[in-house]
Amino acid sequence: MLSNIPLSLRYATALAVIAAVALPFLTDNMFIVNLAVLMLIAIIFASAWNLLACSGQGSLGHAAFFGIGAYASTLVAVSLGITPFITIFIGAGVAAVIGILIGLTCVRLKEWFLAMVTFGFAIIVQTLVVSVLAPMTGGWDGIPSPRLVSPAIPGYQLIEYYAILLITIATIIAIWYIMRSKAGLAFLAIRENETEARAAGIDPVRYRLLAFAISAFIAGIAGALQIHHIGYITPELFGVDNSFWPITYVILGGLGTIAGPIIGTVALTVIWEGLKETGMTFARYVIIGIILILTIIFLPKGLVSLPERLVEWMARKKRKMETHPLTGK
Repeated sequence: MLSNIPLSLRYATALAVIAAVALPFLTDNMFIVNLAVLMLIAIIFASAWNLLACSGQGSLGHAAFFGIGAYASTLVAVSLGITPFITIFIGAGVAAVIGILIGLTCVRLKEWFLAMVTFGFAIIVQTLVVSVLAPMTGGWDGIPSPRLVSPAIPGYQLIEYYAILLITIATIIAIWYIMRSKAGLAFLAIRENETEARAAGIDPVRYRLLAFAISAFIAGIAGALQIHHIGYITPELFGVDNSFWPITYVILGGLGTIAGPIIGTVALTVIWEGLKETGMTFARYVIIGIILILTIIFLPKGLVSLPERLVEWMARKKRKMETHPLTGK
């Protein structure tokens, strides 16, 4: 299966992993390490949304599963005294179950109708957390969440960084295998043409439900990791911005690709933090919006397609030079 991967992509992947592993040794600035942790978590979250999109489904409320995973993990860890390294997967399991229940009710809907249902669901969950479930969740004030690694342990920040890096790599590899399995091929077939997929014996409802469950599970892992990293949880997790950031990362990086969420998250985070360092506040949103518009117009397949576009441009330029060696036109 690895033989199907271009050699250049293998080298790029190896370099990215080496850079991520070496990062804490390249800087003693813990702000950068902390930013890298949040970036890794965002990559997991964006990859979860991207997986759902690969099955032809859209979600405008994925923050619901992000937050459910975080709250479930926190409440289990606090009440039972279990290490967050275990409860993050329990929280993700709860998010997956909720995802299946939502999927059962609306998986037959078309993309944007489903997107609006998930958007409404995120609002409903946030409302329940701050009202009916407030005795457990602390309402808008939130509650403390156990840290992934206790600050009492020497070098806890580095341990936490490498733990989250390992989970991120494992998640990407798992998604890679899923997309090349029978289920992944079914996802793509349904996305491209549902009628033809049915004719080939693929059950769209079954596979869309599977995609929804897996995506919700991975989103739940991301939410739990973020909260156990921060050490405090509030209902702001269910905010609209948390639903739109993964979409932005994926569109910028490359929808439907494994590398897209990674490239998009890293690029947008670097740009965002760079603009922040210049003192920009609201202007950052305008600049990010312009970047997205330009990307959609000139790189509809995302930044992941930039090397290919550059090669095509150079090839066209070379052909023109060979045709008109004097003018170059």
